[in-house]
Amino acid sequence: MDLDFKKIVEPYFDEALTTLVKNVQINSVYDPLTVSTSSPYGLGVKKCFDFLKEIALKDGFEVDTCDGRCLEISYGKGDNLIYVFAHQDVVPVNGVWDDNPFSGAIKDDRVYGRGTSDDKGPGISAYFALKALKDNNLIDDYRVRLVFGGDEERGSSCLEYYFHNLKKEDPTYGFTPDGDFPLIYGEKGICNYEYKSKYDFKDIIEIDAGTVSNAVIDKAKVIVKNPEVLDKYLSDHPTIKFEKEAENTYVFIGKPAHGSLPEEGINSGIIMLHCLGEAYNEPILTLLSNEYLDPFGKNMYVFNETKDMGKTTFNVGIIKYKDEEFSMIVNFRYPSGVDVNNTIAKIQDCSPFKVITHSNADPLYFNPETTPFIKKLMEVYQEETGSEEKPMAIGGGTYAKEAKNTVAFGSHFLGKEDNIHASNEHIDLEDFYTSMPIYAHAIYALGKLKK
Repeated sequence: MDLDFKKIVEPYFDEALTTLVKNVQINSVYDPLTVSTSSPYGLGVKKCFDFLKEIALKDGFEVDTCDGRCLEISYGKGDNLIYVFAHQDVVPVNGVWDDNPFSGAIKDDRVYGRGTSDDKGPGISAYFALKALKDNNLIDDYRVRLVFGGDEERGSSCLEYYFHNLKKEDPTYGFTPDGDFPLIYGEKGICNYEYKSKYDFKDIIEIDAGTVSNAVIDKAKVIVKNPEVLDKYLSDHPTIKFEKEAENTYVFIGKPAHGSLPEEGINSGIIMLHCLGEAYNEPILTLLSNEYLDPFGKNMYVFNETKDMGKTTFNVGIIKYKDEEFSMIVNFRYPSGVDVNNTIAKIQDCSPFKVITHSNADPLYFNPETTPFIKKLMEVYQEETGSEEKPMAIGGGTYAKEAKNTVAFGSHFLGKEDNIHASNEHIDLEDFYTSMPIYAHAIYALGKLKK
């Protein structure tokens, strides 16, 4: 049967856009103040789940709220079980925005707002692709589950709970619309570690820099005891960007970027540490800033690189200091073949503070030439777009690490700017609509693919 997926999904474009705007208007940053048994990631994530649940039930899907950790939307009967994994949580707002980050403003054929590209836009596109298949009786001898998670940005505890606590069935095949087209066959490993120690920086009262480990610190705040010392240092270094909030309170200004691409940002936390170390003669802070001045690990002699997966990266994402308690959290990403324990041991050897490993997810890799479901997804992409682009490996981490037989498949098109994890995040309407037939075709093709 020769199916025109573009024609199948086109009637859903207007409804999909309206749904996306309403979805983006819900602030779903993790909120510890509103965490409860029914909302384990805070009320914002729960509101998103409730919003989508109501739509899915109205559209005739089965829904499982998964103890508030995920929202599972399912349909169909058959042996093959196709999963689509998206997420409703978003990273905190950073940088300077032209509009309210939760307005869902539509300008210049784009939708702006936190989550438009990561990952509400792609998730809504996948939902309406699924709805179009159901309404056209194209989910006939296979099953589909679209799972929206609520904690992807903090380490994917949602999917861990989904599979390990709820004992949900593994995918026959799956994809997550939380990466790049045409397809991502490899993802770097991700390790979060922390420098933690009690120490008296005699001239520093408090440091508050960064909110999540997987974003470059764009604003770093510090309160000092002797501001005239720092004033003198900063006047001697006029290229350093900062603002004074009070006589002894400074905010260093950088440039936000995704934690997998620290080289694309300017880390104000590292700049702050260097300034404090030099101005107040704190060699420990100078040492730390110098070690992370190179985001690839060369200054710590832990740099590594492979042809398929690229370079190691080290993103300083959070720095805190108060009451003589210092903490600095680093997001370390690495290609296959890197010994994580050996790397952390080398970092510890040259560190003045204790280094604690909090989490580690191994690299993900599928051979794109021999893996049947990856070859099928590439066929789908090429048929729908006419493109001959090649699949890739990336530094970002997705839900693909949390599920079997799953890869990241769009929805970001190469060469397009979407400001993921940065200010003025957006999704182009053209890309939003173009991804919908790709996802409908992909779900259908995987459903029909023999094991």
